Amino acid sequence: MSEAATPARTPSRVRSWWGWGWADAHPDDAECAALGALLPGTLARPLPVPRVADLPVGPPAVRPPQSLAPLVTDDREVRAAHALGKAYRDVVRALRGRLGRVPDLVAHPARDQDVADLLDWAGAHGVAVVPYGGGSSVTGGVEYRGDAHRAVLSLDLTAMRRVLEIDPVSRAARVQAGILGPDLEAALRPHGLTLRHFPQSFEFSTLGGWLATRAGGHYATGRTRVDDFTQSLRVVTPAGTAQSWRLPSSGAGPSPDRLFLGSEGALGVITEAWMRLQERPRHKASAALPFRRFGDALEAVRALAQSDLAPANCRLLDAGEAALAGASHDGSSVLVLGFESATGPVRAELAEAVELARAHGGSAPHGAEPGDPAGDAVAAWRSVFLRMPYLRDGLARMGAVAETFETAATWDRLPALVEDVRTGTAEAARRATGRPATVNCRLTHVYPDGAAPYFTVLAAGRPGDEEAVWDEIKAAATGILHRHRATITHHHAVGRDHRPGYDRQRPEPFALALRAAKDALDPHGILNPGVLVGP
Repeated sequence: MSEAATPARTPSRVRSWWGWGWADAHPDDAECAALGALLPGTLARPLPVPRVADLPVGPPAVRPPQSLAPLVTDDREVRAAHALGKAYRDVVRALRGRLGRVPDLVAHPARDQDVADLLDWAGAHGVAVVPYGGGSSVTGGVEYRGDAHRAVLSLDLTAMRRVLEIDPVSRAARVQAGILGPDLEAALRPHGLTLRHFPQSFEFSTLGGWLATRAGGHYATGRTRVDDFTQSLRVVTPAGTAQSWRLPSSGAGPSPDRLFLGSEGALGVITEAWMRLQERPRHKASAALPFRRFGDALEAVRALAQSDLAPANCRLLDAGEAALAGASHDGSSVLVLGFESATGPVRAELAEAVELARAHGGSAPHGAEPGDPAGDAVAAWRSVFLRMPYLRDGLARMGAVAETFETAATWDRLPALVEDVRTGTAEAARRATGRPATVNCRLTHVYPDGAAPYFTVLAAGRPGDEEAVWDEIKAAATGILHRHRATITHHHAVGRDHRPGYDRQRPEPFALALRAAKDALDPHGILNPGVLVGP
């Protein structure tokens, strides 16, 4: 086994405290106004970004003991940046200066013992602890709501960001939970290895965040969830530290790792994990095929998912989503296909997938012969995919509603689900805003038995009341998903925003067991209160 040092970060860019990503990557005022012009009824000029000095950030309600003081800060800007996640409703609340309950303190533990000491102190003094990684939650997962605790501590794990060991024989690595996606891949690259887990938030999210939320990655088939890469976990809880064994598989009772995967910091703080790795791919090929009918494209994707081809990318964009991404300008839906391998060329697999798609109504790939890279359409989609969160924030500054939600359902229910969500959510948005709304759809992950549709909602908001508008739309969408027995979330986790849908989805005996686990592991009820269980 070998140790891999994590590359040092370059502090040349600053994260946005109020919105997505880098502060210098947001649209300027002129770009925001141009975006707003696409949705009649938005504001005449963009909302200003508040200065942290002008925000209602009061003095902390508690002070840490001297022994913990070096780990903790009460800096106003740091506290404000840890008050909210990065959902649309978080962005508009920040723009309107409505931060809610700002953490009293932010801690940056450097080792497991620091985490344990902070939890001991918080439990003894009634301080809620909200674990925090990259802060990219879009479901209210990193904020505190309510007043049941005298103070709130945001537990930022990003100081724990090393790759501690690499086992090249078993192809696995022991990694601290606070490492950001780019740092993890940079540490693995010299060894010719990769985790190959790339959520859209990859640049701004941590391994611990992926594990705590059971994050879905970029790849459409095969190992789509971080669960599939997890070999073992180390979790610090108020009741003690849990360390599971490294095993390729085990039938020894319920998996201890499964208890903490997806627990969102409500049962313990994930501090380390052994993760399964792969060789870095060296061969890639992609294509984009237009379809005149979205229903035909769904059938093509189902055929691909039920074949043994296993494309790395199999993303279907409906006509609206394709136009928004610049992948189509004639009303066609577009299927983006991609294959990759560490061992040999993949052009033959791509050609076979293209022929299968064409047999279900797809046209020749954009810009290339079958089997060649597609060029412009694929590049356009990738560019907009990475840029979209920044554009959403630009629209939010114009008072528009611009947000996404996702789900998963079996193939037999998928067509009706997609149509019901499109029409029902658009109608809910029209009622909430008094103006027409656009609801687009894309498939992000596909399985032999179903798929994960991802919806984008665009509408002019009610200036000054944007949060309430989104809550109305969200409630309508949640009701539609429940009627179709589609999951409340496929890859955005539960947080606080999805609690109503999650409570309806899970079986009651399981909820009973989850509450018992919460009581046993977190007897003072301090860990991320309101997430998964409890008030």
